[in-house]
Amino acid sequence: MSAQVLVPIALFGSVAYVIKLLIDARMRVLLLRAGSSDELLRSILEGEAQQRRYASLRSGITLLALAAGFALIQIFGWNDITPGAIAVLAGAFGIGNLAYFRMTNRS
Repeated sequence: MSAQVLVPIALFGSVAYVIKLLIDARMRVLLLRAGSSDELLRSILEGEAQQRRYASLRSGITLLALAAGFALIQIFGWNDITPGAIAVLAGAFGIGNLAYFRMTNRS
């Protein structure tokens, strides 16, 4: 892909992320001004912290699985984009997501 395609995509993603951050910050300010209970605010902040940890866990597991998929492609010596190579990457991505699901639903 050329820079002409990647730059607008990255710019759009960055702007969307900044808008999300601003909306989240505004909601926190409104909750503080509304005089919500400390218990409610604490539970909201703890929930957000847990979501961030889970997002990091999901990214890490999925990236490790994709790395394993790329390693398999390298081991098999596939140099071209073939349906088999794409299947290995898709399978690795799926296995990473299933591993994340299993780790987070252990109760």
